[in-house]
Amino acid sequence: MKYGRRTALIGAMVGLVGIATTLGGAPAQAQDATANSLLNEIQSRGVLRVGTTGDYYPMTFREVGKDEFVGHQIDAAREMAKDLGVEVEFVTTEWKTMITGIQAGRYDIAMSGTSMSLSRAKVVGMSTPWGINGFVPVVLRKNADQYASWDDLNSPDRTVGVTLGTTMEDYIRAELPNAEMRRVESPGNGWQEVLAGRSDYTVTTLVEASGLQERYEEIQMIFPEQARSALPMAFLTPIEDQIWLNYVNNWVLLKKQAGYFDALNETWGVVLLGD
Repeated sequence: MKYGRRTALIGAMVGLVGIATTLGGAPAQAQDATANSLLNEIQSRGVLRVGTTGDYYPMTFREVGKDEFVGHQIDAAREMAKDLGVEVEFVTTEWKTMITGIQAGRYDIAMSGTSMSLSRAKVVGMSTPWGINGFVPVVLRKNADQYASWDDLNSPDRTVGVTLGTTMEDYIRAELPNAEMRRVESPGNGWQEVLAGRSDYTVTTLVEASGLQERYEEIQMIFPEQARSALPMAFLTPIEDQIWLNYVNNWVLLKKQAGYFDALNETWGVVLLGD
């Protein structure tokens, strides 16, 4: 009987030591995770590396004759760097290689007016959405009256231009399968194919279509009141770094609450669903 009580007492003491060890180890593990996060690395480095395509007006683009990136997402990146207390470095990427660039560590975050998708969620972290976009067709203004509805686009007699690696490519393949798809490599764009007469139309976002109409009088978006596929827009981060993603999520939430994104949208003439 005495032996049994002694065994039980020893077991209880071992259990308490195990619990104390576990609790004592938790802060150390948290510290290790923080130290290994990009959040810590960015601040130590003094530079936020931002991947951007430079081909999506007015999100990210270069003015004629200039090398510097400008646009809605570029301003947001500068604001994030300022809040982190670091400089910003823009790294040119393409839509088809944007995610592999994050996975390879070429940049800390991608900011190009990127839409969320389930396929992207499997391989990359996505921030809290900063706005909701939607798809609309874009055609030559002189041909706009040839289309009465979205159904007129889904025809083998129509050619649709689209940039490789974009969510628009996925949408066209799924929703407009009868159209002949003309896929172009970045820095080429679907709307450039329309301007050049090589495609009848392209599908792009409300954001880009609004900007294109301002820049090119030959172009017109059609069915803006029937925008398809509401798309939350987010920033992309490495999928394994939850601490860095938490910071980005909090940054987006606080900036939205402060009205920063409303002001940024107005500055760049960005039209979003729900505005």
